[in-house]
Amino acid sequence: MKVDLSDLDAFVAVANARGFRDAARQSGLSASGLSEAVRRLEARLGVRLLHRTTRSVAPTEAGARLLEQLGPALNAVESALDVVNRFRDRPAGTLRLNVPVSAARLVLPRIVPSFLAAYPDIRLEVITEESFVDVLAAGCDAGIRYEERLEQDMIAVPIGPRVQRFAAAASPAYLDRHGRPEHPRDLLGHACLRHRFPSGAMPPWEFERDGERVLIEPAGPLVVTAGGASDLAVDAAIAGLGIVGLFEDWLRPYFESGALEPVLEPWWERFSGPFLYYPGRRLVPAPLRAFVDFIRAWSKSSNST
Repeated sequence: MKVDLSDLDAFVAVANARGFRDAARQSGLSASGLSEAVRRLEARLGVRLLHRTTRSVAPTEAGARLLEQLGPALNAVESALDVVNRFRDRPAGTLRLNVPVSAARLVLPRIVPSFLAAYPDIRLEVITEESFVDVLAAGCDAGIRYEERLEQDMIAVPIGPRVQRFAAAASPAYLDRHGRPEHPRDLLGHACLRHRFPSGAMPPWEFERDGERVLIEPAGPLVVTAGGASDLAVDAAIAGLGIVGLFEDWLRPYFESGALEPVLEPWWERFSGPFLYYPGRRLVPAPLRAFVDFIRAWSKSSNST
C-alpha cells in the first residue's frame, strides 16, 4: 500500500496538536490542507484515524496505534534525509525550539540575530511554553530549561548567563507609603504580586544571605501566569500596587529608568543559568548542530570579553 509521506506528516501534526488550527499554526500549513491530507490518508487506509468534533480532535484506537508507530519511523526518515545536509556548503532547514518566555525575552535576543545572519538558509521557529516538555513529541528539535528540570537522557549545553538572580522590586511611591523591607519576613506585611505556573504551582519566594535561607509565602492582590502575564505584574508594580518578584534581568531596565526600586537586594537568591537540551538518542539535525556549535563559540567569546 503506497501512502504519501506528507499525508502521514499531516496526520501526526494534527494528532499531536489535537486540532487542525493548532497544527496549522505549528506547521505553517493551512488547516484546510491538513484536513484534506488526513481525509486522503483515511481513504487510502480504509479506516478512520481521528475523532472530529466542533471543539476537539482526538485519535481513534487505530489512529493512536498508527501514531505510536509513526513517531520513530518519521524521525528516522528525517534523520536520513538530514545526512544530505552535511554535503551542503551551509546547513539549511527548520530549527524548532521550545523555550520559556523568560528565555525568549532574556537569552535568545542576544544570540538569534547573529545566528541567523551566519546561517541564512536556516529558518528558526520559537515556541514559548513554561512547562517541561518532550521536545520530540512537541515537534521541536530542542528546548531551553533550567538544570533542575532536565532529564538524564538529555544532552545539555549551557546557553545565556551562567548565573542569574531572583529579584524583588516596587515603585518608589509604594515604598514611600508602606516602608522599605529590611528582612524577607517583612514581606508578609506587604502587598506582593505573585506568579503561578501553568501546572498550578505557585512557588515561594526564596532569599539567601550569609548562609541564612528564607522561604516566604507572601500574599497580595494579583496573581499572574508565569511568563505570559509577567509584564502585567511588572506594570502593576510600577503603578504602585505592590512588590513584584522576577528575574533580575527582566527588571533591570526599570531599575535603570527609576520606575522600580530594588527591594532586599542583598538577599536576592542566585541560581544557575539555563541550558539548551535535546535528546541524545537520535542523530542531531544539521540546523540544530549548527546552533549548538554557534552557542558554544558565542559563550566562549562572551566569557573572554
